[in-house]
Amino acid sequence: MTEFNNVTVVKAANIYFDGKVTSRIVLFADGTKKTLGIMMPGEYEFGTDCKELMEITAGELEVQLPGATWQKISGGQSFEVPANAKFQLKVSQVTDYCCSYF
Repeated sequence: MTEFNNVTVVKAANIYFDGKVTSRIVLFADGTKKTLGIMMPGEYEFGTDCKELMEITAGELEVQLPGATWQKISGGQSFEVPANAKFQLKVSQVTDYCCSYF
């Protein structure tokens, strides 16, 4: 899917790591939520409340999920993060992403 129709976008950005990671919330009529964002090169740690699907639309990074080794992810690939978990990212180039929450 390359676009979302009939959605509400929250105007204010979510800004993390001194502006190196930003996202905007997209709300769907059925109550589901996604975020669309950009990550600048750097190393980051995130935590989850619920299960997440991270779709990388452009760019390149490495992810270390709980109990796993580092995995390289490029544009067009995705990875899932379990609920109530922390994960690490090493972003090597500007990366565009879409995160879905379950």
